[in-house]
Amino acid sequence: MARKQAKTLEPVLRHWTEAVPEDRLAHLVKDAWRAYVRALQMRLTEHAVSFGHWTFLRILWERDGVTQRELSAEAGVMEPTTYSAVKAMIKVGYVTRRQAAGNKKNLYIHLTPKGRALKKKLVPLAQEVNSIAVAGMPARDVEIVRRTLLAIIQNLARDEASSPASRRIPSTRELARIISDADKARGRHGGKKT
Repeated sequence: MARKQAKTLEPVLRHWTEAVPEDRLAHLVKDAWRAYVRALQMRLTEHAVSFGHWTFLRILWERDGVTQRELSAEAGVMEPTTYSAVKAMIKVGYVTRRQAAGNKKNLYIHLTPKGRALKKKLVPLAQEVNSIAVAGMPARDVEIVRRTLLAIIQNLARDEASSPASRRIPSTRELARIISDADKARGRHGGKKT
């Protein structure tokens, strides 16, 4: 097992130290994020919980009884993704979906006792992954990384907030239509179709 992990890790480390040591920070953050997700997913699997469910459970452990739209916004995913995840979590007994008295419009997502109990099992797994990730790093370096990442998040959030309305993230369906329209336009103007 350790040999397999070393083979998987070697190309990533070689890429960053030899091939593109000055590559964009976004790529490095992406690879770090993937490593975090893989490490946590391995542990979550032992409890039959997907990483996607973990994302929503974390939110609900802090704010139970939110609307599906609020859950989507907080998780940073599209509503159809949240709908599918909630449907699956209902099936395994982690959450329920119900209307509040006097409000027939919105559906609210609530943890079940089973979903709430997962917090005691799963949060220590995430804490373990975080400890492994910073093993051997001086505390001051960890704090610098935290401050730096928070600054990046704030800068990009400000950029998004100040962007024109035309610059936004489309739904998957809308993006497919945009790409299709662009392909058709290139075909009419002598460009290559992909």
